[in-house]
Amino acid sequence: MPGVVPRIRYEDFVARAPAVAATLRDLSKTSGEAGLDKSLIELVKVRASQINGCVFCVRFHLNFARKLKVPLAKLDLVAVWREAAVFDARERAALAWTETLTRLGPESASDADYTALRAEFSESEAVFLTVAIGVINQWNRIGVALRFAPPTAA
Repeated sequence: MPGVVPRIRYEDFVARAPAVAATLRDLSKTSGEAGLDKSLIELVKVRASQINGCVFCVRFHLNFARKLKVPLAKLDLVAVWREAAVFDARERAALAWTETLTRLGPESASDADYTALRAEFSESEAVFLTVAIGVINQWNRIGVALRFAPPTAA
């Protein structure tokens, strides 16, 4: 949004609510520590942040994904992943689950959605992927509400 003024800087949020920021960061780390591929987690975080319109989180996770060497074709096309042939079945399942949990509604997280997820992910992986999606959605809601300015490019 052009001309949108941040309500609070990210750094000031962290300074004012250090326990909240630390808890969300620690919770976010659990998915990678549980063995989920960090590149996949970043694709999920970028996609949820795009849906939620969190400019801070989109930029932050694109920067991090680049550091992880996520292929640029995937980063360029994650917004249109359904139409892009660069994503494998596992990534497609994760991105579909991300959209389901980010756009909550009466039909969200259906048995069919979960069955499709489980075709590509173990039960443990599905749990930690769900945690990663939940945490990024929480960060998105904070970032959007407080209008965090995006970090500089990597």
